[in-house]
Amino acid sequence: MEAIDTLIDARWVVPVEPANVVLEEHSIAVRDGRIVAILPTAEALQRFSARAHRRLPGHALVPGLVNAHTHAAMTLMRGYADDVPLMTWLNEHIWPAEGRYVSREFVYDGGLLGMAEMLRGGVTCINDMYLFPEATARAAIKIGMRAVIGMPVIDFPSSYAQTFDEYIDKGLELHDEFQNHPLISTAFAPHGPHTVSTEGLERVRTLSDELELAVHIHVHETADEVEQVMQTHGVRPFDVLDRVGLISPSLIAVHMTQLTDAEIARLAEAGSHVVHCPESNLKLASGFCPTEKLRKAGVNLAIGTDGAASNNDLDMFGEMRTAALLAKGVAQDAAAMPAAAALEAATLGGARALGLSELIGSLVVGKYADITAVDLSGLESEPVYNPVSQLVYAGNRSQVSDVWVAGRHLVKDGKLTALDSETVLTKAREWRAKLLEETT
Repeated sequence: MEAIDTLIDARWVVPVEPANVVLEEHSIAVRDGRIVAILPTAEALQRFSARAHRRLPGHALVPGLVNAHTHAAMTLMRGYADDVPLMTWLNEHIWPAEGRYVSREFVYDGGLLGMAEMLRGGVTCINDMYLFPEATARAAIKIGMRAVIGMPVIDFPSSYAQTFDEYIDKGLELHDEFQNHPLISTAFAPHGPHTVSTEGLERVRTLSDELELAVHIHVHETADEVEQVMQTHGVRPFDVLDRVGLISPSLIAVHMTQLTDAEIARLAEAGSHVVHCPESNLKLASGFCPTEKLRKAGVNLAIGTDGAASNNDLDMFGEMRTAALLAKGVAQDAAAMPAAAALEAATLGGARALGLSELIGSLVVGKYADITAVDLSGLESEPVYNPVSQLVYAGNRSQVSDVWVAGRHLVKDGKLTALDSETVLTKAREWRAKLLEETT
């Protein structure tokens, strides 16, 4: 028999690629962190001898979910400022708190808290944007999660950097430090066209071209942002990005709630990527991303949670369901964003946006074994006619039983295997006490 590291048997395997395929009574064989076979369980048992054999008779195996836009460390500000508009939320609550408290220690502790939540909810890869990105990278390595770490760029001083040049220099140091790491990659992360000058965006584009790195940026999040840029530049934020050459395959544009048909066509032409954050946009009343128009135009769509300070959870199952339902309401079409499309956006779509689709995002031989197991055998899920519909419309993160990243079993029976949850919770409560002390 052929020796492997792990054999996972499941009731269903949903590979995502090819699309609209569900494999029944199949197993996934893993060796050296990668998928080496996906085949009927009866055949797998005859062919392989595994050091670890996980039997999940009521489960669906899906690719590990990709949270394509988040601020993991902001989990420490979950519920800190709720039920206010975006600019009030930022100017009067979040940015002042960040100025007082955000440090390398804050980002590491908050990053662990956020990533622990996401990993238990089936997320295996994140695209993060925040200050002190090296601390987020080290938290991801600690927990074993895959991460694209944004190199922050903004025109304003912060506890992380005082000048634009300092942001760039520190980002390039981060890139050099982690460029060969198996779990960590980097992207430029300018905050937005309303907070980074045209000259700054031009420099980001030049460096992005030179280093072949993605540019992860908030764009057209609100009507107020669009109006603000119009007053400053005389054109919409989208046009600012296009003029400096950032509407390209390297662009990861987040939110995009204010789009014209011409802008959608330009995104499709350029091969840019859009990250939809439905629940954060709803909570902050930012607007509606026209996801069905984007999909029909051929724009790659990914899904993100945004940060827990504006969501207030990091639940990608919730985001999938909300994205699918919201798309139908906005398009006034019950067939918009079908369940399979929502699952693809939360997996392969995110991997494509991050430039990782050759490695993750679908269950394909040769790719890394980033796998999430979801128990569909409970009262809340049965009967199962279509496991993909069940995952998107009835599934929730509490049904995630097991998670593997590069074949490493990081969640088993719902419990983290590489991190002490109590230590993470203790740190979170200590930070809560500090922030409460300031506000009382």
